[in-house]
Amino acid sequence: MSYDRFVDDRLLTSRDALNKIQIKVKMIDYDENARDFSQRFGSRLLVKKILLTIRHLDTEEIEERELDVEEIESRMRKERLFSSSNRWVSPSEIKNGYIVASRHLDLLADAVALDIFVF
Repeated sequence: MSYDRFVDDRLLTSRDALNKIQIKVKMIDYDENARDFSQRFGSRLLVKKILLTIRHLDTEEIEERELDVEEIESRMRKERLFSSSNRWVSPSEIKNGYIVASRHLDLLADAVALDIFVF
């Protein structure tokens, strides 16, 4: 693997506050027809589905869950009358198909608010 394709795992992994779990988010599907008219943020992709990999550090158990972010956002709008997530991701924030850790909270905010998964 060449150095320019190397991505540090710490860039892709986020942790909870007590350092009991590690999370990686892989983008599975995005909306190719979505247009981002905001020139301020540059070109961005609208994420539809992600694969969430959760590693429990206590037991070394690995759990994978596929989330339809688009469906969760629409459910959030219907049940709570608002949505806190931002599904737009810059191509520079995607490394080898994984989304960088700084964007995890934005993508998972609605799922946590609806108690789809609890940390």
